[in-house]
Amino acid sequence: MNAFNRLLSTAAIGLAVGLTSFSAMAETPANMLVIANRIDDITTIDPAQSFEFAGSDVSRNIYNKLVNFDPLDLDAGYQPDLAESWTVSEDGRTITFTMRDGVKFHSGNPVRAEDAEFSLRRVVTLNKTPSFILTQFGFTPENVGETIVAEGNTLRITTDKRYATSFVLNCLTATIGGIVDKEVVMANEVDGDLGNAWLATNSAGSGPYVLQGWKPNESVTLVSNPEYHGGAPAMERVIVRHVQESATQRLMLERGDIDVARNLNPEDIAGARAADGIAIDDELRGRLMYISVNQKHEMLSKPEVRQAIKYLVDYEGMQNSFLNGQYTIHQNFLPRTYLGAVDENPFSLNIDKAKELLASAGVGPFEIEVGVREAQERIEIAQSLQNTFAQAGITLNITVGTAKAILGRYRARELDMYMGAWGPDYPDPHTNAGTFAYNPDNSDEAGATGLLAYRNAWDTGGLTEKVAAAVIESDRDTRAAMYADIQSEFRDNAPFAVMFQKIEQTGRSEAVQNLNLGGAITAVSYWPVTK
Repeated sequence: MNAFNRLLSTAAIGLAVGLTSFSAMAETPANMLVIANRIDDITTIDPAQSFEFAGSDVSRNIYNKLVNFDPLDLDAGYQPDLAESWTVSEDGRTITFTMRDGVKFHSGNPVRAEDAEFSLRRVVTLNKTPSFILTQFGFTPENVGETIVAEGNTLRITTDKRYATSFVLNCLTATIGGIVDKEVVMANEVDGDLGNAWLATNSAGSGPYVLQGWKPNESVTLVSNPEYHGGAPAMERVIVRHVQESATQRLMLERGDIDVARNLNPEDIAGARAADGIAIDDELRGRLMYISVNQKHEMLSKPEVRQAIKYLVDYEGMQNSFLNGQYTIHQNFLPRTYLGAVDENPFSLNIDKAKELLASAGVGPFEIEVGVREAQERIEIAQSLQNTFAQAGITLNITVGTAKAILGRYRARELDMYMGAWGPDYPDPHTNAGTFAYNPDNSDEAGATGLLAYRNAWDTGGLTEKVAAAVIESDRDTRAAMYADIQSEFRDNAPFAVMFQKIEQTGRSEAVQNLNLGGAITAVSYWPVTK
């Protein structure tokens, strides 16, 4: 039994003892981090397929990438990780990465350019849900043999046209950028699946942690990698327990059964804040809450009506009541901290202004339907809108349904209004600009493209071309200014009212230090944590 397998065996025994004695513990062990979180969204741990929030948390701690974010300095942007450096060709289409020497996978195998080639090709070939993050650069199963190529200790990727280098590198920090151990993965391939079934519940990375076990709707257990190239983590084990109820998470935190509670509601945040030894962290995340109106609707397609709706939202009232501490007013499609993000929030509740705009459009009282997914905060937002809309003569009929039902109608452009949330897919401004303000084919024949502008039947009035230009701009400052300009026009003219940006409030034991949830751009990092 090698040293690493001994570590896993010892950890398994320790975990069994630890879990059976939670109720009697005054505090968790000094070398173990225990977290309560809702993790029922995890469907797989394979970085080529994982596309859920909780799954991204696991993947970030298991897999290194060519470039990555330093959890202690997120503002610095992407940094070298498995690639120690890179160069860009004169035409801007080819990036050549030089691999870092001496890094090993959990298996003990060296990390090679060949593994990086295999990993990125694998994402494209498997073509799972998040593969679009790579295939948008023109990679296909048919051309990856020529466009993603390892030579010696370098990896060369060639895109179909010139893009901003920052756009490409930001996309490589997404979960799909995780580099897997080719030898281990292919040893576990079944029926040509490139190890997809095996990687759903196992890990083959080089990151600071190894997946010891995942029990759906119960727990995820990670064990530290003592050979991690960034240094062995202080927390030798990380246990994430699925706890659905906020009140239960708070009780466990105050009792010392867990170190961190990630899903506390405002009431339990207030209660935990008053408890001894508990700290509350507020971290800005990337999720946005918005409403949008269908441009196929005769009334809603009028510019004055779109403007009026933005003055019929009680932004401050909601922020300061049932959303208190959990969301902050934000009226732009780029989350704060993203390149090109702006802080201009020109709209506030103004019933008289809304009435003037509706009158100028020649619109009298009318009725519309809003679709809302089953979630308490979303239903409460819709009810607030129903109240303020009524004051301007708009009857808002609320339809509450499952995510599948509501999103199905939204994607089919059947809803008058949609109220929901949007989270970035990767930490680059194009992730939101390319869906809120980009719609190259607004015809019904285009089908359900997935673009939010399309779902609302909006042709963007020229913003599509501006978004296409911004994504290929190589100068960072110029690119940021382009997105600021796009958002200014978007705020005035779009059939969207972006309302809030998510704040994640986390309860934690004061003993826990250096826990970073990833801000608005990435997932949680466990390896810097100390107690």
